Amino acid sequence: MRRLPLILLIALPALGSLTPAQRQANIESFEYVWKTVRDKHFDPKLNGVDWQKAHDELLPKVEKAESMEEARGAIQELLGRLRQTHFGIIPNETYEQMSPGTGSREGETGIDARFVEGAMLVSSVRAGSPAAAAGVHAGWEIVAVGGTELAPAVAQVRKTFANSLYLPIAMRSLAMSRLAGEPGSTVAVRFHDGKGELREVAIGRARQRGAKVAFGLLPPMYVWSEWRRLEGNVAYLAFNMFMDPDALIAKVSEAVKSCGECAGFIIDVRGNPGGLGALAMGLGGWFVDKPGLRLGTLSTRDSSLRFVLFPRAETYNGPLAILVDGCSGSTAEIFAGGMKDIKRARIFGSRSAGAALPSTIEKLPNGDGFQYAFANYVSEGGRPLEGNGVEPDVEAPLTRKALLEGRDPALEAALDWIGRQRTGEKQ
Repeated sequence: MRRLPLILLIALPALGSLTPAQRQANIESFEYVWKTVRDKHFDPKLNGVDWQKAHDELLPKVEKAESMEEARGAIQELLGRLRQTHFGIIPNETYEQMSPGTGSREGETGIDARFVEGAMLVSSVRAGSPAAAAGVHAGWEIVAVGGTELAPAVAQVRKTFANSLYLPIAMRSLAMSRLAGEPGSTVAVRFHDGKGELREVAIGRARQRGAKVAFGLLPPMYVWSEWRRLEGNVAYLAFNMFMDPDALIAKVSEAVKSCGECAGFIIDVRGNPGGLGALAMGLGGWFVDKPGLRLGTLSTRDSSLRFVLFPRAETYNGPLAILVDGCSGSTAEIFAGGMKDIKRARIFGSRSAGAALPSTIEKLPNGDGFQYAFANYVSEGGRPLEGNGVEPDVEAPLTRKALLEGRDPALEAALDWIGRQRTGEKQ
């Protein structure tokens, strides 16, 4: 969208005024937010807030607002009275930057991305993918996708989530939504390579890996899981979502039964946004041998779900490491944090997203995004994950230097710890 020169913005202040249609859309957005919280908040007492009084006090602010910023601020003030995370307004400009856009998004390049040291970097390139065939390497900075520079969008998202643990997820979403597209299509991606040189690479898009899974009203998603044996006789399990229960449990079963005598077991949930909460229990059951252990409790307005672990007939009882990062959210955090609470696993990487509450983001009539939580989670250890995240036992964040060298600090730290367990060294 073309921007007017600054001098014109100063000369024409009326440009900031809202049209009647915009005013009405803001009022409708306020009412929708108010009613949604009233009807869906997990606490029927709404955290002690007089919700009707808040409505009556703040609706006039929306009605009199002369700009989107004023109207948005009033709606945000309404949500702010809850004094809880996962309730907020995402400005239209940021919401559009994070959304996948129109058309098919089922094609991927094989690149995964993270916002590291102030830059959007290639965090990994999947073997056999179009990006690997094009010679793309981890550690390269993504400068532009499809001819569009990333810097303005990065700045907008960074401003919106400046004080939020949600920033890594938002940044990853920004990059991945632009890299995705129609399977069989090609996208031009501009990078700063490992030598700092600017290069543009044409990368094809292959259909996303994994099985296409539909759940409820959510859009179809592709879900994959894999395991392999690493050097030192260590099992490594990774999966992108807590979805497709039959496939995931079958993969875990295969790994545990094939590697029951392994020196250690690593579960990688970096970049895993969560999914079905019950799968945290299903997964945990393969790694405990005592009944009655719990990962915590999830409560909605009408029900509660206790994350009780039921040991499997065959379990892995050796050293267990879990890898997390700022893009590990929801069920991934419940699993990692819960296994840490019961002292069954050691956590490596960087602090998780602090997005433990199940939440959704909807588009409001005025174009803004509206995020709200519909359930509450209390960990077994009593420490809130929401807004805080899972703190690793060993901090091992990504760096550009490590990526360019082909190294994975969190994985290396986990392997080092497992190796020391075999020799009887202390943690």
